[in-house]
Amino acid sequence: MKVGKKHRDAKAKIDRAALQPLGQAIDTALEVRHAKFDESVDVAMRLGVNPKHADQIVRGTVILPHGTGKSIRVLALTKGDKEAEAREAGADYVGADEFVQKIQDGWLEFDAVVATPDVMGQVGRLGKVLGPRGLMPSPKTGGVTMEIGKAVADLKAGKVEYRVDRGGNVHSLVGKTSFGRDKLLENARAFIDAVIRAKPVAAKGQYIRHVSVSTTMGPGIPVDHSGLLAEVKK
Repeated sequence: MKVGKKHRDAKAKIDRAALQPLGQAIDTALEVRHAKFDESVDVAMRLGVNPKHADQIVRGTVILPHGTGKSIRVLALTKGDKEAEAREAGADYVGADEFVQKIQDGWLEFDAVVATPDVMGQVGRLGKVLGPRGLMPSPKTGGVTMEIGKAVADLKAGKVEYRVDRGGNVHSLVGKTSFGRDKLLENARAFIDAVIRAKPVAAKGQYIRHVSVSTTMGPGIPVDHSGLLAEVKK
């Protein structure tokens, strides 16, 4: 992938061998940003797990204190009385049969999906479409629930889902550069704390191997992860 001059200039300002405390890393990421738009800020972590083993999968959700800065279009797949509950909570699209058919026909104009258990027989048919896109609702992450209103409200409030990839990496959006340092720091702490709490019992040795902070167009800023446990408790 070709790297632009501005990205190379920003990267040159960073000492890649020097690990920075989380707050300082966020400061640096904001300092070297160069895009003209409001960039997203991402925290990436490499974990000491082997995702090939089911008992070492790291997966979960966290509600960021200050949201994501993104407007999330939520599809609520449900029927009966639960439709009104989902609408009142702010769902952008509510229904079941018609939306299952629309998705099968190629419609994907939504960012998150929640469902009630009674429609999962139909939703299950969408696995090949929604699964690869990370949109398939799951009971493990609260995406399949009778509390459909709460599920919708949580997503609108800034709930994000994370899952370790095949290389042992997990990452999440923690806001926009316009949030400023303090809000980004609180969001980053919430995400990192959630990942630490999700440590599998089967994971042995050093759990957190590497952490970095980056903006959409900026380089990764290495974070000193030795004190992260104390950091996220602040």
